[in-house]
Amino acid sequence: MLPSSAYVSPLAKSMRRFERSVSAFWRLRITGICDLKRSAICCASLKLRGTTRCTFAGGPLQPTIDGLTRWVEQTYSRQLTERPSLHVYVRRLPPDVIARIDDLRGSRDIIEAIRRQFPASAVITSLSHTDELYLSHYNKDRGGDQGLFDKHYDGNLGFVRFVSVVRALIYLQSDTSYTVVFGDSDVRRAFGTYEFGLLDFHRELHWVEGEFNPDDRQRILLKCNYLVTLPDAALMGRAALAANTAVFYVVKAAMEYSKSPRTPAQVFVGFLCNLFRRLNIVHPAVPLVLIGGVLVVLLAAVGYGVSVL
Repeated sequence: MLPSSAYVSPLAKSMRRFERSVSAFWRLRITGICDLKRSAICCASLKLRGTTRCTFAGGPLQPTIDGLTRWVEQTYSRQLTERPSLHVYVRRLPPDVIARIDDLRGSRDIIEAIRRQFPASAVITSLSHTDELYLSHYNKDRGGDQGLFDKHYDGNLGFVRFVSVVRALIYLQSDTSYTVVFGDSDVRRAFGTYEFGLLDFHRELHWVEGEFNPDDRQRILLKCNYLVTLPDAALMGRAALAANTAVFYVVKAAMEYSKSPRTPAQVFVGFLCNLFRRLNIVHPAVPLVLIGGVLVVLLAAVGYGVSVL
């Protein structure tokens, strides 16, 4: 537990952001601090001197991470030398590898770090079907994966109440040459090997600062997601789960198709990915309204065409 002197009064900017939040339940922000039990607004303005970082180093799960890193280096040796980033769904990995990842994503360290940010009655559900192994190579070529490094929100359902999606970034290997900037929380983190951080999937604006160097230790991490609901919001939770999963798969497919684009079709899809990413920063409803408007126009055009035949 951090000493009380480690906590500071919220900054004015953070206070305004706090007041705009729909409720205290949704004020989860990136911490990188295992023992922080105060509200997210305190985390946003916390002076980081002397704080404790979330890490598996020196613990019983460090050998698990070492083993996974060796497996990734052997299995994806070619991809580790290539420029585009690589995402692989954890559910598609060999069973023994999944079992080792289960030890990490279901560990008490992560679950308790999430639980401390929410009411004691909150229900935490693993969204394991969306979890990914991620080989991160800094890449800005206007393709689908540029959004991984530019300013972005991971999701676009930040306006949905009564649920939250938490993402855990588990760094199997990292040389700290990249800095992750969490804009809504005014926090910068250069994550190292064995560390993990938490962020609100739909409500934390973030980006990555760095430069690709093939001679550095490559960033290998797990992206693990968790749905957090109140016990009396099961129906809303299931609806949010369906919406989150649908949007996640569509966006992920578009990003993978258009990364480092070579064909006109890939260039166009990459343009759309980056366009919607920027619109999502304005407000998460803007891309949805735009898509809805286009669909209405298309349906109207088709209906008109049929009527005049």
